[in-house]
Amino acid sequence: MYELIKIVKKGIMGKFYIFVPVSSNLIMRATFFDPVRKKRVVLTPEEDVRQQLIRMLSEHKGYPVSLMSCEFSISLNGNKYRGDLVIHGRDGTPLLLAECKAPSVKIGKDVFDQILTYNSSLGVKHILLTNGPETYFASLNEASGKYEYKTEIPCYNELS
Repeated sequence: MYELIKIVKKGIMGKFYIFVPVSSNLIMRATFFDPVRKKRVVLTPEEDVRQQLIRMLSEHKGYPVSLMSCEFSISLNGNKYRGDLVIHGRDGTPLLLAECKAPSVKIGKDVFDQILTYNSSLGVKHILLTNGPETYFASLNEASGKYEYKTEIPCYNELS
């Protein structure tokens, strides 16, 4: 059995059709343009949360997109990890590490442990955890060496 899939190419008039076996692993997935990575990415629940965070930080808090990194490579004890979003200072120093989860993922101790593990390599002063509905922002109190949770995310020029 075959299924008819319509494909429309931008800039070309007309419609193109392909026949794909129903048992095929071809799955049409929504994509959108990521302004940080400057390419189209597949829309997953976690990616949607990340893109909403990027948009909020850049449009409402003044965070320059040019100073953001997605899937930032982190090495720790010979293991490779990827930070969901890292905000850099104008000198390139990482200032904030953000971990994004799908809305269905509860932010619990395991997520906090994950970001603190990543941060043991980066050493940023600010961490942010979000699944969309829940967002936590904390800044390092250098005197006590502990993170203190804030009620709101600061503007970019307030990060130090």
